[in-house]
Amino acid sequence: MNLEVGMGSWPGHGDPPLVSDASGSVAHLVSRRHAWGVALMVVALAVTDYLDRQIVVSTFPYLKKVWGLSDTALGALVTTVSVTMAVFALPAARLADRWGRVKTIAAMGSAWSLAALACAVSGNYAQLFAARSLLGVGEAGYGPAGAALLSGYFPQRLRATVLSVFQAAGPLGSVLGVVLGGVMAARLGWRVTLGAFGVPGLLLALVFLKVRDYRTPVVSGVGGPDSGAGPRAGQGPTGERAPFGRQDLAAMVRELFRSRTAVWCYLGGAFNLVVLSTLYTWLPSYLGRAYGLPSVQAGMAAALFILAGFVGAIVFGHLADRCAAGRPRRRLMVPAVLGAVAWVLLSAAFGVLGPGDAQYALIVVAGLPVAAALGTAPAAVIDVVHPGVRATAVGMTVLVQNLFGLAVGPVLTGLLSDAFGLGTALAVMPLFCLAAAAAFRLGSRSYEKDLAAVSGGGPVAMPRALTKGS
Repeated sequence: MNLEVGMGSWPGHGDPPLVSDASGSVAHLVSRRHAWGVALMVVALAVTDYLDRQIVVSTFPYLKKVWGLSDTALGALVTTVSVTMAVFALPAARLADRWGRVKTIAAMGSAWSLAALACAVSGNYAQLFAARSLLGVGEAGYGPAGAALLSGYFPQRLRATVLSVFQAAGPLGSVLGVVLGGVMAARLGWRVTLGAFGVPGLLLALVFLKVRDYRTPVVSGVGGPDSGAGPRAGQGPTGERAPFGRQDLAAMVRELFRSRTAVWCYLGGAFNLVVLSTLYTWLPSYLGRAYGLPSVQAGMAAALFILAGFVGAIVFGHLADRCAAGRPRRRLMVPAVLGAVAWVLLSAAFGVLGPGDAQYALIVVAGLPVAAALGTAPAAVIDVVHPGVRATAVGMTVLVQNLFGLAVGPVLTGLLSDAFGLGTALAVMPLFCLAAAAAFRLGSRSYEKDLAAVSGGGPVAMPRALTKGS
């Protein structure tokens, strides 16, 4: 069978999965056009993910007026998504490693899209809170499955770049959620706004069933890969072992925490997302209150900061790959340095300057470095774990980042805002950027050793196979 496929011949779901090499990559079996086509689909569905997740922020003024909600209650509508994602991240990620990445993506995308439609028909705060929680359940498995799929379709030398493009869907979807949400809420009402992107997301999720999955080396105690040519008895459709007993669970957990680099990346990514989730959630409200902007204009002004994050995630992710070519540990030094830069800029903006052009300009510029770790952190985690547990490793990343990052930022800022004012809260929260910088710095010290333990001496030498068919 010819495993080389282009965008004009999408493989059907019934075709056997592509067989990865010992490093867990199928980049040598697909054309560049096909690989980037899959990446485009993953990013497009991720954009609807963040649209559905973030668009609620644009409805805050209307929900506050209709139901008399406090800032803490409003922040909880964002936090509950992160909490449920954290709770279900590992089970959903393990499902992706065993059941299949493509099928998991389709199932999870369908689930969160249906939950978004449920938000639109909520009759009270409790129902809306429940629907938002279900949104997080659906989104829990998409990030791990999508990242694992892309990490197999591209060589290691492009991993931070590709995953940064994937993670940049977050800022892009958030921008669209804030801007379109503000316009739609003003013209169509908050109910239509919350459910508007449920149907497009559902259709994109179902289209994913046409994408071809790949099979990784068998995980035997997670310790050493078995590169058998085909699935053996007891293996799942992606080539991993199907039985799941205590020994399998213990081996998986050991692998996820064996690497010091992975642990520091879990924590660094979480600290970084405390700040990002804070600003994505509360910056429109701050601009509305401090600058006297109506909801639509405040959303558009905040969108520039989020758009800067979109650019920063891609540019600095690629920079991390370029720096790692000479010395691998520099892949994590890039987000370490930029985390410190983000702290300086945001602390000056909210702690020193008052509302005005200078403050707003500094906030927008800070959007570039504050998003630098979005793709680099999960890319480094994938680098230092066995290919057969990639989705599960990203699931652990999602769990830690949501539980200690995304879930913390909005509600902690809301509590500080209710007690001391929103401006003071936003001046305090950038301290988490320093914590992230320290974690990435510590992770860089063990990165090369952990990478060698997985790849057998250093970065896996990958064929430049993506030039085929280009």
